[in-house]
Amino acid sequence: MWLIWLIAAGVFFIAEIITVGFLIFWLGVGAILAMLVSLVTDNILIQFAVFVFSSIALIFLTKPLVSKYISKEDTIPTNSYSLIGKKGKVIKDIGENIGQVKVSEEVWSAISENSAPINAGTEIEVLKIDGVKLVVKPV
Repeated sequence: MWLIWLIAAGVFFIAEIITVGFLIFWLGVGAILAMLVSLVTDNILIQFAVFVFSSIALIFLTKPLVSKYISKEDTIPTNSYSLIGKKGKVIKDIGENIGQVKVSEEVWSAISENSAPINAGTEIEVLKIDGVKLVVKPV
């Protein structure tokens, strides 16, 4: 029976590599513990109980530890979203039509936040991105 638990552990570890959720890993560890128990006893119920209880215990005991070190709130804005909050300068008047601004040495199409006109040369701040246009306000 130990061979079946070893194969199950291998399958769980491979599945963990594919999913990278750090949940199936503990099922693999539970299968290894059940394999060790199978070397001592042939009772399948005891082996299965060790597998289930150890897997559940490991999942619940390590969840706070994993949550402590893996934070999903610290996202780093990339690409165009890194422009939000940056300042720039209007190079083509923004009125009812789309104007142009220069932010971080790049020229972007822009509209004002409340459709108010902004003259060329005015310093602006990028508020958000709407499609391929920056939504800006004068500083």
